[in-house]
Amino acid sequence: MGYKRPLKISVKNAEFQILLALRTNRSKRSQEKEVFVEGTEGIKQLIEAGWEVTRILYRDGVPLSHWAVSVLKKFSKAKQFEMAPDLYAELSEKENPSELIVTAKIHTHSLTELISLKKQMPFYVLFDRPSDLGNFGSLLRSADAFQVDAIFVLGHSIDVYDPKVIRASLGSVFHTKLIFLESVSQLEFFLKNEKERCGLKVIGTDSEGSQSLRDQSLNSPILIILGNEAKGMSVHLQSLCNSIVNIPMLGVVNSLNVSCAGSILLWEVAKNLDKKRSV
Repeated sequence: MGYKRPLKISVKNAEFQILLALRTNRSKRSQEKEVFVEGTEGIKQLIEAGWEVTRILYRDGVPLSHWAVSVLKKFSKAKQFEMAPDLYAELSEKENPSELIVTAKIHTHSLTELISLKKQMPFYVLFDRPSDLGNFGSLLRSADAFQVDAIFVLGHSIDVYDPKVIRASLGSVFHTKLIFLESVSQLEFFLKNEKERCGLKVIGTDSEGSQSLRDQSLNSPILIILGNEAKGMSVHLQSLCNSIVNIPMLGVVNSLNVSCAGSILLWEVAKNLDKKRSV
């Protein structure tokens, strides 16, 4: 077939149990510092982002596409497993399993690394205690589309490397600088430095915010804060904002899903950033 002889998994052995844990268990992903990725688009984005592939799995007896064969050839140093179809189906989260499943080492980013970049017009987003996997994944897609420089995650939250987040983000998670803040004081230190360095403004969002987005011009350097889906922004985070904006609603319901609201705000910043670049 042109690629190395695969290992076989035909019973629920130790390797199968590790793979199942990487798909289902947050603690195992954190311990191993690996993600479980299923689906062509997610795998393509992971590869494009340069993440280290550690395992590649495919079904015994099922022909592979030219793309799948090329992945096996490209990552010949990764463990490659040919799995019994029933075990592969059990491992998969899809009704019709993808032709490949991979695991990869998590590529982490630090606050120190971000500070060292010294971007003149930074565009940051902070998500306060995200609790919905789909919302977070959708927001990552928008952040990629509108060229957000980094996303901060604060407080107890969902596992951002859960397979559901990866699918919802269409693999954009692999291109995103995710910064996990240990405390609000760490954020305050960062904001103080960025305000002195480049004049960073902090804009919060809330359906009852005192400023209408209609009357605002959101420009970088900027940090947009999105609150928890159920509880909104913490009081402490509100105190760090230069202003808190609301999105004018014309219908009966008075608020938007956080990923939708976030996308609108990100577009407003990106639109103005494009204008500056074209001058």
